[in-house]
Amino acid sequence: MRIRIVATQQNAMPAFWMIVSCFLFACMGVCVKLASGAFSTGEIVFWRGLVSMAMMAGLALSRGIELRTPHWRMHLSRSLSGSTALACYFFAIGALPLATAVTLNYTSPLFVALLLALFLGERLNALASGAVLMGFTGVVLLLRPTLQPEQWLGALAGLGSGAMASVAYVSLRELGRKGEPEVRTVFWFSLMTTATGAAWSALGPLHLPDVGQLATLLGVGLFGGLAQLAMTRSYRYGRTVVSANLSYATVVFASLFAMLLWDEIMPASAWLAIALIVAGAILVSLSTRKPA
Repeated sequence: MRIRIVATQQNAMPAFWMIVSCFLFACMGVCVKLASGAFSTGEIVFWRGLVSMAMMAGLALSRGIELRTPHWRMHLSRSLSGSTALACYFFAIGALPLATAVTLNYTSPLFVALLLALFLGERLNALASGAVLMGFTGVVLLLRPTLQPEQWLGALAGLGSGAMASVAYVSLRELGRKGEPEVRTVFWFSLMTTATGAAWSALGPLHLPDVGQLATLLGVGLFGGLAQLAMTRSYRYGRTVVSANLSYATVVFASLFAMLLWDEIMPASAWLAIALIVAGAILVSLSTRKPA
């Protein structure tokens, strides 16, 4: 009995860390939305990476974790795809209602299922294939009735962030299997994010933040870095598709924040679309479970 209880707790911990990361990512989205009125996407990406990189360097130093890694190719793949996804995501948040941008970003579980099937040989049965189709039907329903013509670039960026994030998530799984510490993984991602943001910011005018704006930018990095740690731990110890599907809790948190802060009330059709996407994601995870 004791062994069964311990095993249950161990199986629940990846889910717990993913829910924690979802709440923190929603907080980060709020800070990005607040900052997008005064700063370019590149500047926000830069601050996101800089603050997180400093946090991870401090944690590594306090824990005696070496930041040098023998798996630099895997870190490069994860960091490039992750920083690209982040830049697309921040652009989408600035162009779209918060809940819509977050939902489009979190199409990544559907892309994860396709990626695992197409490139890593994990078979999708009929139920999983139908679930993926259901999820993308929800995406179409979410976009058509709610977006204005000038918002479609933001919508494409949101979908692009979901697709690129799926590559990053699979890389996270592989880094976890190699035994890479979460702090090291997040540090290299943050370093790439800082470089990406700096390069993008250099293309336009730079803005010096005041005290309030600085707090918002620091919040982007702080919430993002902590969320990244929690998410990386979830992917390291959990199943990729299951952890990715649980990330949809961010949509719920973001929707609540949007209603409270900006009175963004989504129509019934949008909630139906989100329900289809979440249901498709859950069915994907259930249909790909393997016997214990």
